[in-house]
Amino acid sequence: MSAAGPKSAYELAMERLRQKDKEAGVDERPLTDEQKAALAEARQFYEAKVAEREILHQAALPKASTHEEVERLNEELRRDKARLASDRDRKTAAIRGKDS
Repeated sequence: MSAAGPKSAYELAMERLRQKDKEAGVDERPLTDEQKAALAEARQFYEAKVAEREILHQAALPKASTHEEVERLNEELRRDKARLASDRDRKTAAIRGKDS
């Protein structure tokens, strides 16, 4: 056993993943402060967009007069949230991919 004591299952799993990455040639680069700030800004922007979309959805629901209209509004919300999540993921991947 090491002097630091026994490792948790999480620590052991992370060690295995790091070893697999090393064997696969994956380069581990820590994020720069600029990248961290850009990621936080992107997450905050998309969280605000989702919140805005949900507020508009909640405002539109009482105006819906049929079950079909409610279903259409729910489907639009689901589609918009999926699109925003995809845009956010693409943006964060681009930020992470920038060379330091």
